[in-house]
Amino acid sequence: MTHLSVEMLAADAAEPITSAGHAQLGIAVLAGIAVIVVLITKFKLHAFLSLIIGSLVLGAAAGAPLDKAIASFSTGLGSTVAGTGVLIALGAILGKLLADSGGADEIVDTILAKANRRSMPWAMVLIACVVGLPIFFEVGIVLLIPVVLLVAKRGNFSLMRIGIPALAGLSVMHGLIPPHPGPLVAIDAVGANLGITLALGVVVAIPTAIVAGPLFSRYAARWVDIRPPENMIPERASAELAKRPRFGVTVATVLLPVVMMLAKALVDIVIDDPEHSVQRVFDVIGSPMIALLTGVVVAMFTLGRAAGFTKGRIATTVESSLGPIAGVLLIVGAGGGFKQTLVDAGVGQMILDISKGWNISALLLAWLIAVAIRLATGSATVATISAAGLVTPLAADMSSTHVALLVLAIGTGSLFFSHVNDAGFWMVKEYFGMNVGQTLKTWSVMETLISVVGIACVLLLSLVV
Repeated sequence: MTHLSVEMLAADAAEPITSAGHAQLGIAVLAGIAVIVVLITKFKLHAFLSLIIGSLVLGAAAGAPLDKAIASFSTGLGSTVAGTGVLIALGAILGKLLADSGGADEIVDTILAKANRRSMPWAMVLIACVVGLPIFFEVGIVLLIPVVLLVAKRGNFSLMRIGIPALAGLSVMHGLIPPHPGPLVAIDAVGANLGITLALGVVVAIPTAIVAGPLFSRYAARWVDIRPPENMIPERASAELAKRPRFGVTVATVLLPVVMMLAKALVDIVIDDPEHSVQRVFDVIGSPMIALLTGVVVAMFTLGRAAGFTKGRIATTVESSLGPIAGVLLIVGAGGGFKQTLVDAGVGQMILDISKGWNISALLLAWLIAVAIRLATGSATVATISAAGLVTPLAADMSSTHVALLVLAIGTGSLFFSHVNDAGFWMVKEYFGMNVGQTLKTWSVMETLISVVGIACVLLLSLVV
């Protein structure tokens, strides 16, 4: 389904928990989002609590009984955590093993050793994409910022020439590529095939990262020509280099889950018979949980043991990786609860009704919705989760490839114009020693480029797949 088919979807719509009209529902949505934004930005309330309160405000403003609003939120929270919680945990463990073993440093140092001055921005986007594949955006920033600052300092680069490609690579991975939480939740919400989404996501991610990274960094460096802040430049201890996993083994370990999921997608396309024994085997091998679990177990040996970790040290690394993701899981779950409240209130159907007769691509509509929520809440993950819930009816009559493209359209929209209500905005500002205006001219413009180039690639793909 390339364009909206409201009449076809109306019959399958669930009974909403409120009988409010479109005007009241629209006001309720704005009120709910406004409460979330104000609580996060002005009162500095944690996003988890803000999303709970915003969901209740949404339900109350829509005229829904409080018990039904609470039930909707709880259902959405539970199903979201159940669908993605294990995967987020496994991804966090893999990322922690990569960082603690020195594997991330090995990838970075090896590529940088082979890059000359002209190719350095391209090397940085490559490093960011590889390192950012299994880990969260915030963790990726923490890992790569010291490298970015050192390269800029020692090579006498403008910080933006090196930093923007690294940030672009991390951001693209975060918004488009599983096993990051946003794409995983969207895949689960709209019923997309993970392997196909992953494969198409890579196709979209490559040109997007190139345009928003190495190419845009030329202009960003002219607009904001700054040097690394001296107080942020780290002194790397020699002990870090004592014993690390080899480059090839490290890259192979990081890419193992991706290869397993892509293999499943390829077998699904070639065989296309759910009862075929080969396809059933690959359905297990390429399932996200098995792929990530395999990657974690392999990493314990190829990364942990290779770095000289004892069994106790590996156990400590695994344990320490789970604590920091508690907040991520709660925010993701609460975002799912907010999404379910939107859906059960009938907001999704309202959007379809209002859009009736529009000659607008369903992919473009999904992108616009994600953009609006991103601008309002500042969270790419919340934007992805909420938009996925709203556009789920659009996936009902789509092919598997177009459902995957729907996920990617949401993902690109969720990255649009990061500004002062986004935690990532402040992380970049502080690490790079910029003021708000400089951050808007570099980081915010880069995020917008990722979003616009990404949706353009998605729409072009929709014409040929």
